[in-house]
Amino acid sequence: MKTPAHQPWNPASWQTRPAQQQPVYRDQEALLAAVAQLSRLPPIVVSWEVERLREELAAAQRGERFLLQGGDCAESFDDCESDKIATRLKILLQMSLVLTQAMKKPVIRLGRMAGQYAKPRSTDTETRDGLTLPSYRGDIVNHAEFTAAAREPDPALLLRGYERAALTLNFVRALVDGGFADLHHPEYWDLGFVGHSPLKAEYEKIVASVADGLEFFETISDKEVHQSLRAEFYSSHEALILNYEQAQTRYIPRQNRWYNLSTHMPWIGMRTAQMGGAHVEYCRGISNPVGVKVGAAMDAEWLQQLVTTLNPQNIPGKLTLIHRFGAKDIETALPKAIQAVRATGQSVLWICDPMHGNTENSQSGLKTRRFENILRELDLAFRIHAEMGSQLGGVHIELTGENVTECTGGARGLADIDLQRAYKSTVDPRLNYEQSLELAMLIAERTRAPQRRRGLPSG
Repeated sequence: MKTPAHQPWNPASWQTRPAQQQPVYRDQEALLAAVAQLSRLPPIVVSWEVERLREELAAAQRGERFLLQGGDCAESFDDCESDKIATRLKILLQMSLVLTQAMKKPVIRLGRMAGQYAKPRSTDTETRDGLTLPSYRGDIVNHAEFTAAAREPDPALLLRGYERAALTLNFVRALVDGGFADLHHPEYWDLGFVGHSPLKAEYEKIVASVADGLEFFETISDKEVHQSLRAEFYSSHEALILNYEQAQTRYIPRQNRWYNLSTHMPWIGMRTAQMGGAHVEYCRGISNPVGVKVGAAMDAEWLQQLVTTLNPQNIPGKLTLIHRFGAKDIETALPKAIQAVRATGQSVLWICDPMHGNTENSQSGLKTRRFENILRELDLAFRIHAEMGSQLGGVHIELTGENVTECTGGARGLADIDLQRAYKSTVDPRLNYEQSLELAMLIAERTRAPQRRRGLPSG
């Protein structure tokens, strides 16, 4: 079903549409009270930050910037700790430093954080030993423990999610404003783990190169590179729980537009991107840049309707398509998607999510992703976009700054047997600190010298 872009819209109009992946709250009065309270609380971000991100994404569409979007598959309220937040910020800064040095262009840093507390589920319920309970949908909905009380959706968690998101982004802003991301001192970003990594020497060379470049410029110009002193940082999360998103949606009179002020860039996942559905209806009315996950199941008509519905005025930087086909399907699916969007005459920012299409079960039954498949999908994405006269403008990675063992492969050659050593994710497997940095270096290598790309098929 198509959603005509000219139909009247308001932050609650999604409630007239079929809404997938929503928790069932038994206490409706408590839900209404929580949403009303959320609607009165201060916004987590402000409209001019949202507009600045849209302008930077528009520059990425033109090839002038590159988007690095990364973070946890699903944040936990318990992870709202200063050390854990700083570690996540560090690995994103390290990766962006590597990419900036290789690509010779600014990198947009967009965290999957400060609001990524909900996850879609394949089924509404889970059964263990004959007991059936609601599925765990993330800390903003219910609790992971397999008890009836824990799995009951609780509207009060919407408020707690807001609080944790605000605390997280406030601390990130304090770190950035305090010089944590000063490019004159990238050595401060170093993670303790990297000192034991095979990548240490190469990373130190990049750090030295950036420092030398800044020193040279400032010597000949007799002034500091002010724009390099502060690394801008933006937040993003999947706009999944629509009561939460609605409550933080505000009309800004000076802009004459509606904004979701719970995050800079919300995105729509594959499970909720149906035309005529509640999530597309909600996202079509906000002025934030919006992302959409694109998979092989989307045919040309569906994709074209999404593009024209979510960005009918073809505003630069407004729409980001995050393709996630998997290494097996990308060669068939991505060219079709590029052709379908091109036929609309619309301009979008294409970025690659090489994680979700490459999820598989290990021999132990744990979900994992193989580093070689992640890298191969990225390799193919760069090549296909280039061959079709398109442009891959960014990457979307599920990662953590912790020393986990959830994805196999990488410089240390993690195998299935290693997964149980430090498998911490309650939802999807993430790249650890070392694999994340290695991936950034391999992307940089291909960007710096595309003629030496490895692992690509000849035909």
